Amino acid sequence: MTMRQVKNLALAICLAAAIPQFASAKDGLAEDADESDTSWPTYNNDYASQRFSPLKVIDVSNVAGLKEVCRLELSDGGSLQSGPILVDGVIYVTTALDTFAVDPSSCKQIWKSSRQPVAHMPFVVNRGVTYADGLIIRGTPDGHLIALDAKTGAGVWDHQITDTSYGEFASAAPIAWQGVVYMGIAGSDWGIRGRVMAYEVKTGRELWRFNTIPRGKETGAETWKVASSTLIGGGGIWGAFTLDIREGQLFVSVGNPAQDFLPKHRPGDNLFTNSLVALDARTGNLKWWYQAVKNDPWDYDLASAAVLYQSKAGYRDYAAVAGKDGYLHVVDRATHKLIFKTAVTTQFKQASAPTKDGAKHCPGNIGGVEWNGPAYDVGNHQLIVGAVDWCFISTMTAPEYVRGQLRYGGSTKPVPNEKATGWVTAVDADSGAVKWKYHTDAPVVAAVTPTAGGVTFAGDSAGNFLALENTTGKVLLSKKMDGALGGGIITYLSKGKQYVAVTSGNISRLTFGGTGNPSLVVWGL
Repeated sequence: MTMRQVKNLALAICLAAAIPQFASAKDGLAEDADESDTSWPTYNNDYASQRFSPLKVIDVSNVAGLKEVCRLELSDGGSLQSGPILVDGVIYVTTALDTFAVDPSSCKQIWKSSRQPVAHMPFVVNRGVTYADGLIIRGTPDGHLIALDAKTGAGVWDHQITDTSYGEFASAAPIAWQGVVYMGIAGSDWGIRGRVMAYEVKTGRELWRFNTIPRGKETGAETWKVASSTLIGGGGIWGAFTLDIREGQLFVSVGNPAQDFLPKHRPGDNLFTNSLVALDARTGNLKWWYQAVKNDPWDYDLASAAVLYQSKAGYRDYAAVAGKDGYLHVVDRATHKLIFKTAVTTQFKQASAPTKDGAKHCPGNIGGVEWNGPAYDVGNHQLIVGAVDWCFISTMTAPEYVRGQLRYGGSTKPVPNEKATGWVTAVDADSGAVKWKYHTDAPVVAAVTPTAGGVTFAGDSAGNFLALENTTGKVLLSKKMDGALGGGIITYLSKGKQYVAVTSGNISRLTFGGTGNPSLVVWGL
């Protein structure tokens, strides 16, 4: 054996010792169980919002054997659109007003904190929490940002951040980084002026804010050619955030302009509505933006977080974002130019905007991609995204702004006798070519979670919990749950065993509702 061969053999032995070894998928356990527990620390697992899990104990060969391990009923009704997180061996999940700490392998409730509203609640919904420095931080429907002790659920600080009398509320899932928590204001369709704020984690003190509807000398103000239209401009933030910790950039997906169906009353591009906005995370200064839909007439928000990834060659940085327009947009982060735009649901427009007699449009104004956006399948260099396939008829009327009330500038309804369905679509992350797609029985608004085990977890609002093969979209598992899936799907190791936690039972007063009580359900082999 040559000296080079000896060195290579020694290196191989060292690498083999350094890489964690897993037991066979047959027993469903990872070796060194106590040392292999994992976390899901943010809404989308990581700051880049890729949602990818490197776990592979559950794989294509055994996923069909998943069984319900336990469940915790969170409420006897209402919406459940929350994305759970897992930190230090505890799952944190929310309903609109309650926050829970839950054991990840037994579903035992560790603590529960209930919010007693102190103001009007325009829209009773919550998308999730963030963890920072021993605190669980979340928004509330009555317009507050609150911090709870992660160990006990006791309140630490509570600050009003919106004026709900104008229709402002705080449904988004915040994100935290280096002692700062970032949060946005929702309520576009109530005629608010959207904004993003940064707060000190320890105290909740506001550090900076960025207005998503520019006025005066602010960048983008010229895109509202009638200045008065900015007074009810919209631009709310509904979902989660993304962070590039290398560049210190915060990525914000901004919602639609108001009033929705009256684009001629707000001429111009209407920045920064329907835009992916990149801000300096330390100062809030605007870095760059990409607008998916200009002068939007159809209520085509960007509501879900962007995904950050690199090209296959590894030298170009991309941002992928999908909206209610039903397209997956991928943008070069250096040039800010569109790389590709791929349809992920039915596309049809009877007119360029709603008419007095009504115009059919697909997606409808609750179609396309909602608050859970694309995920990045690292192993196959593809983006996987769920979508809603549901056409509506929207009718234009006169401006009808009323402070604090939901107004579209018209009316909208589903096309009669057309069933609402959904899609899960895999797209090549460099070219935008569709690799496969799966047509679901009902809208897909729940999270999509790909794993290194070759399995992508998803679900629809008919209560179908799905496991699809990453490379083909083949259905490996379909389990009927007793409630609509509208929130997060996470996977993790607890005591060495891989689990999948699903939120089930979204009962919405307006959209994507179903039967069953809101619950956290845990699956395992």
